[in-house]
Amino acid sequence: MEVQHLLSGFCSTPMIQNPKAQFFARLPSSSSGSTYFAQSHKWVSFKACPCNSQRALSRKVVERTWVIASSDSEDLGNGIRRKKLAVFVSGGGSNFRSIHEACIRGSIHGDIVVLVTNKQGCGGADYARDKGLPVVLFPKTKKEPDGISPIDLVAVLRGLEVDFVLLAGYLQLIPVELIQAYPRSIVNIHPSLLPAFGGKGNYGMRVHKAVIASGARYTGPTIHFVDEHYDTGRILAQRVVPVHANDTAEELAARVLREEHHLYVEVITALCEDRIIWREDGVPIIRSKENPNEYS
Repeated sequence: MEVQHLLSGFCSTPMIQNPKAQFFARLPSSSSGSTYFAQSHKWVSFKACPCNSQRALSRKVVERTWVIASSDSEDLGNGIRRKKLAVFVSGGGSNFRSIHEACIRGSIHGDIVVLVTNKQGCGGADYARDKGLPVVLFPKTKKEPDGISPIDLVAVLRGLEVDFVLLAGYLQLIPVELIQAYPRSIVNIHPSLLPAFGGKGNYGMRVHKAVIASGARYTGPTIHFVDEHYDTGRILAQRVVPVHANDTAEELAARVLREEHHLYVEVITALCEDRIIWREDGVPIIRSKENPNEYS
């Protein structure tokens, strides 16, 4: 079955391969009139041709799509290429915005090339469209009938040459097809010190209420690699946030969120600079940029 609505404003025409850049680009639909692609922090728009007639697709539009989508990656001084990132959200996407801003200012050696969401009307999706980022709706449900299948999702991410998948408040279980396609390349952020207060149903304000009710004196965000279950993947980084005696869940959530924004950018920076090292026992650690002999 053909993929439908893979990207906001895209149609289900066959993928076209650029023989020079080995990049798969999907031709734009006429539904929105124009589509945007990222090219090293520059956004370029072009008018779309109708997608109901393959012969109506002009050579000029095809070539333009190739040129825009196949920008050369910038390298760091040590030859590390710039990474391509996919972000998954279900809500307002404050971590997504923080990551995007860090990419734009150059703190992260990478670019967000697509946003994936299970709620096409969420704040994160609105932000992505406003910034010209393609939006993919996943999965297909009764509420979101235009969503795509796991196999099609993998095809889209591979077509965009995505290096890392970043979950930023995405409340759906990641399908095994995606985990198998991106081993050790999918990370999630959780608002507690895992393994405490994790698992299915533990997200958002529920976590902070549970932390306060438990009497725990400390909490904080955890970034971990993703496996087939909720919040059970290998822990990559954590940051401790004290729980005050008179904290409300809202107050605690605000302090944890501030640390989330800082920690996630730091970890993604390390990912994009190839500074994640896997110990023999399967535990991931981060090599210091300033001192390569130090790890955290």
